[in-house]
Amino acid sequence: MQVEAILAFGGHSEQALKFYTEALGAELIVMIRWKDSPDPVLRTVSSDPEKIMHASFRIGETTLMLTDGIDTLSQPDFKGITLNLGAKDDDEAKHLFAALSNGGQVQMPLAKTFWSSLSGMVVDRFGLSWMVNVSQA
Repeated sequence: MQVEAILAFGGHSEQALKFYTEALGAELIVMIRWKDSPDPVLRTVSSDPEKIMHASFRIGETTLMLTDGIDTLSQPDFKGITLNLGAKDDDEAKHLFAALSNGGQVQMPLAKTFWSSLSGMVVDRFGLSWMVNVSQA
């Protein structure tokens, strides 16, 4: 069994995907807009057929999915979830943290902790919470 997260961006999936591609080097695997659904019924579900019905993308070795959902006017509500990025070293952690902080809000600045040489928390511009930790060997 495999569990994969589906992130619902309430109409902002395309912008989020572009941001994660630039900030984290995300790689798009597949993207389907509502208008391109092979199911004619699903083509009419969204009020905006240009919005994303489903996309998969990879950050490092992790695959995530995203959607604009059906109600593209709603805002994402990511309460109760934080995605962790395991950086290979301090330089990568600083780079990733700075990229995610651009337009976001730092919750805990990068600092040395008892579990990592650098660890920090940030909520990105789309409201998604991230923790950046230098992976310990």
